[in-house]
Amino acid sequence: MTGTRFASDVAVAGVFAVAGLGFGLAYFAALRRTVTGFAAGSGWLLPATLTLGRFAAALLFFGVAASLGRLPLLLAFLGFLTGRVLVLRAVRRAA
Repeated sequence: MTGTRFASDVAVAGVFAVAGLGFGLAYFAALRRTVTGFAAGSGWLLPATLTLGRFAAALLFFGVAASLGRLPLLLAFLGFLTGRVLVLRAVRRAA
């Protein structure tokens, strides 16, 4: 493995770490809207659509990361989990 190839692999992995963070924040914001919609009793169409959209987006995002290799997939997932931690911390602080 050459130095240039390694540097580009690390750069792609870093981009996926940041993208995973953004995706995690968006994913869990949509999850919160889904739960709010179900709890409000405002029907099932919006929560069901958000749920299917979240699953499809996760499948697409992590599928692209996996197609690029182990490191981008791992860092994307770590970014996703970091987004989860940040959202949970914000919800607990607001409660």
